[in-house]
Amino acid sequence: MCTAATYKTRDFYFGRTLDHGCSYGEEITITPRNHPFLFREMKPLKHHYAMIGTAFIAQDYPLYYDAVNEKGLAIAGLNFTGNAYYGLPVQGRDNLAVYELIPWLLGDCATVKECQKKLEKVNLTNISINDELPVAQLHWIIADKEEAITLEAVDDGMHIYPNPVGILTNNPAFPLQMFQMNNYMHLSARPPQNLFAKGLPLDVYCHGMGTLGLPGGLSSQSRFVRAAFVKMNSVSGDSEQESVGQFFHILGSVEQPSGCCELESGGYEKTLYTSCCNADRGIYYYTTYGNRQITAVDMYREDVDGTELIRYPMIVQEHIYLQNQKSSA
Repeated sequence: MCTAATYKTRDFYFGRTLDHGCSYGEEITITPRNHPFLFREMKPLKHHYAMIGTAFIAQDYPLYYDAVNEKGLAIAGLNFTGNAYYGLPVQGRDNLAVYELIPWLLGDCATVKECQKKLEKVNLTNISINDELPVAQLHWIIADKEEAITLEAVDDGMHIYPNPVGILTNNPAFPLQMFQMNNYMHLSARPPQNLFAKGLPLDVYCHGMGTLGLPGGLSSQSRFVRAAFVKMNSVSGDSEQESVGQFFHILGSVEQPSGCCELESGGYEKTLYTSCCNADRGIYYYTTYGNRQITAVDMYREDVDGTELIRYPMIVQEHIYLQNQKSSA
């Protein structure tokens, strides 16, 4: 289970949490402009926009969980188990395997509107990259600094929805997630007024009472509402440090500690990593469950005109700064 978010101050930021029971060895991965993307049914992309994100590498192919390209277009795929539906290739359509979608769009599109145009002919297929990796059941948030959309492929076809909150979690389908927001229109960052009954002496006895009723659970629906409320009421300065810090606070509101969400296997789901990419500058920030220090990888410190994938393993061990450490001098 996961949560993705957009955020805009002076620059545009995009990121997500990855909540799961175990890591698959994902890495921060830069795909330079001349690393070829091969597709099962489509012509290869030999030259394309550079991109950075988190991916699992299989057969030298970056299976991106989330990524941002050099034009500031961002995409994340989130679990959509039980609802996602992919079929066989269809003649006359642009047939894409699920794992090919992010590279295909980010490689060639600069904006959400360009993505929407390309998606008009897309048919997502149930083809996996190999026999060891099953087809992931996903839906996607696609965003730039101007707008965000949600893409879902279900049994009655592929749907594209405007995403006015810039948030995505998991089930149920996105229209149902948005409809449930009606139940929380009374929430406010401001102190509440006594509307319960005339003449009844009710007091605002502490700060934050305008948020009474804000869901606090780890379910997809709870995280969707909570992340949307926090993001849409968020206030920060527009410097890089303030913006990045605030973004991590937004997604920190939906992080999952180990032990609070038990899985059928007997293990526990936890937030393996949280990402925040400055989509305008190509800087990818992240924290991991075991390392709360923000780490950054700057795409433009690498050769974005190269041909080979550039990979950085995630730092998972905690780094603690000892403030009163004595100098050796």
